[in-house]
Amino acid sequence: MLALAAGAALLLAAAGRHWVTGQLDAPGPVASAPVELTGTDLTGALSGIGWAGLAGIAGLYAARGWARRAVGLLVAIGGAAALGAVWDATRPDTLLSAVSENTTDAVGSAQVAAAPQLSALGPAMAVAGAVLLVAAGLLAVVRAPAWPGMGTRYDQDAAPRATRAETPSDLWKSLDAGDDPTLDAPGGAASANAVRTDGDGTEHAPLAARPAEPKEYP
Repeated sequence: MLALAAGAALLLAAAGRHWVTGQLDAPGPVASAPVELTGTDLTGALSGIGWAGLAGIAGLYAARGWARRAVGLLVAIGGAAALGAVWDATRPDTLLSAVSENTTDAVGSAQVAAAPQLSALGPAMAVAGAVLLVAAGLLAVVRAPAWPGMGTRYDQDAAPRATRAETPSDLWKSLDAGDDPTLDAPGGAASANAVRTDGDGTEHAPLAARPAEPKEYP
């Protein structure tokens, strides 16, 4: 979970940092102007995968069994997609095209003066975050069934377990654990639901199953 959170945070942080700096030449006696592009300007996949990685934390906690493996696989695929996005965004032709498009939108007739300069910190953060997502996702696929899941204490289909409380403290502990201390107690829930037999062999329905007898009022 810590690796998944760290990987998602690195992707989100890397998407907001500037990755490339270009120089623009405008017609006339105008000095060259620098243009800085962030990771989001180059590719919008990093921030989306980062938010999906954070959502995967809740998914791994809530899911069980094969569903948890499926969440881990999706997280690993997202990390691999982030690696591909970083590779595609840092190619020289992609950088030149991105700076040229930004130049046309911002200045109009300006042109790129030289090859864009790539900053290594932003892409390195993105690569580290993507690797953490891939590692966490693959680990979840392999080991998720052995991990503990969310408690089933308050599930409606969780049957209470019989336990014997020796002291008042044990009674409260068994209730807090979801056990029913009356199941094996004399006259408790187990005996109330048991079939009663008279001395002549006649069987009677459990007390809980008997219909309520109508009351007579004067």
